[in-house]
Amino acid sequence: MTAQNHSSTAQAWLAKAPLAPAFTLPATREAWETRRLEVRAQIQQLLGQLPPRPARPAVTILKREDRGGYVVEKFEFDNEAGARVPGYLLLPKQAGPAPAILYCHWHGGEYGIGKEELFQSAHTPEAPGPALARRGYVVLGIDAYCFGERSGQGPDGPGQTGGSEEMSASKFNLWVGRSLWGMILRDDLMALDYLCTRPEVDAKRLGVTGISMGATRTWWLMALDERLKSGVAVACLTRYQDLIQQQFLHAHGIYYFVPNLLNHFDTEAIISLIAPRPALFMTGDQDGGSPVSGIHVIDRVARQAYQLYNQPAALENLVYPGVGHAYTPDMWARMLAWMEKTLRPDAP
Repeated sequence: MTAQNHSSTAQAWLAKAPLAPAFTLPATREAWETRRLEVRAQIQQLLGQLPPRPARPAVTILKREDRGGYVVEKFEFDNEAGARVPGYLLLPKQAGPAPAILYCHWHGGEYGIGKEELFQSAHTPEAPGPALARRGYVVLGIDAYCFGERSGQGPDGPGQTGGSEEMSASKFNLWVGRSLWGMILRDDLMALDYLCTRPEVDAKRLGVTGISMGATRTWWLMALDERLKSGVAVACLTRYQDLIQQQFLHAHGIYYFVPNLLNHFDTEAIISLIAPRPALFMTGDQDGGSPVSGIHVIDRVARQAYQLYNQPAALENLVYPGVGHAYTPDMWARMLAWMEKTLRPDAP
């Protein structure tokens, strides 16, 4: 079958689907402020009937280790939805409340890694946890469902891991009226709740970042929670209709899909909710999971939201020619500079 036939197949599916009309922003900031509350409420509803988060996560510190330039605490909390969530907290040794970064690990089918990505440089130019902690940031990362120490903790028990465990977790959540994606974000928000309780953290200077699935978690979390003041998303900015048109649905696992979303809007609505807070997106033009055509639509619409706040420079959206699904040294340097500029603007 030719590429043209493939394209016509995708168009045939889309033509008969009940897609929402193009997302447009109101002409005034005041009208958008009302509309954005409606969009956020709709997104929360689409994620499903998520269990309410406790006011304060019940956290247990399992281990504390001095690693020279920073201290690492290993912890876990009960997510009150049937799971224990393990994580790491990296604490710089500088005095005074510090800015903090929620680091969201990637997917890549590497279910055994999870939060250990904080201490590895396989997918980032430096190990992100120590690199950020040595620069004075408190850093927190947790294992998402089916990853790291949570591998084998799905509804089918310890004999099932990897993609099949992820599929079972998705099935379970669909049957009880919610999405696995919603539950992943819920755990991330509980981690953010915990981060805000730590006396070492300046809760007015919170950032979030990650690559791939971690990038998608980054922009969804910023859309949902105003406490996040800055974010950097690397190698995943996907407009869903463009993903379908490019026949690349297979580029993302089942965890990623939110039922009924396209009946209401596409990614540009989600990204628009971040305005006017600083957000940096960096994606390669050869990254099939993030079609460039969709990135341009997202940028055009979301930029209008930033214009309503007279903050056009707070949104930066870079497309790297000839780059695939990767975190390049230039991206890494820009991420560090962005966090410095937005979370520590008065630093020397």
